[in-house]
Amino acid sequence: MITKTAKNAVRKKRHAHVRRSITGTAERPRLNVFRSNKHIYAQLIDDVAGVTVASASSLDTELNVENGGNKDAARQVGELVAKRAIDNGQETVVFDRGGYLYHGRVKELADAAREAGLKF
Repeated sequence: MITKTAKNAVRKKRHAHVRRSITGTAERPRLNVFRSNKHIYAQLIDDVAGVTVASASSLDTELNVENGGNKDAARQVGELVAKRAIDNGQETVVFDRGGYLYHGRVKELADAAREAGLKF
């Protein structure tokens, strides 16, 4: 039986492998996704300066989501992070799925961010 910690260790290894080639810059920050069982988080990160440009999560009070661990919450988080990014003058990003499969909540977040105006 595979435990939750073992699955997360494999995910972190996969993420580290992808991160060797993906970096965020001031012109094109990295849109990082983290999902837990209860919530989903998204950050725009400038790796050169080491700062977070914009962020959103299912815990944000302006979203007022009842369940943060479903596709509807992921869609709302994607729209909110795109809105905040565009308000900061960022339109193009590099998508970093965080070692997760591009499926389900991660895909919903990405699609919502694209529809809200982010290009990646």
